[in-house]
Amino acid sequence: MAIRIVRLGTPRAPGEGLRIGTVRRPPRGVPKERFARDDWYDVWYPNLAPSAETMQLGLAAEDDRQWAAFTRKYKAEMAQPDASRTLDLLAALSHTAQFAVGCYCEDESRCHRSLLRGLLEQRGAKLD
Repeated sequence: MAIRIVRLGTPRAPGEGLRIGTVRRPPRGVPKERFARDDWYDVWYPNLAPSAETMQLGLAAEDDRQWAAFTRKYKAEMAQPDASRTLDLLAALSHTAQFAVGCYCEDESRCHRSLLRGLLEQRGAKLD
């Protein structure tokens, strides 16, 4: 059992389990009934997505300094009680369930899902 960090919209890995979309908005132009079938996500959970303001910082980051500013702001958002409890829950579930969390970004190194990976690891999550 473990959490897999994925790019939403990519083919699912065998045994991946439930796919959770940690994105601010659903995929554009995709009917809701196709979200799971087309490998976007089974459950939309924007609570772990960056706020709209923070997301704009990340999208606009052109250098390491700007990315670091995004990282600080996103981590501060994830330290808030609701987000922090969700991360604790996912970390605990990773020892008894197989599931995935993800985002649309092509490059994980410049995506909040890379930061989610680290935050989950810090909480003792089992990652694939």
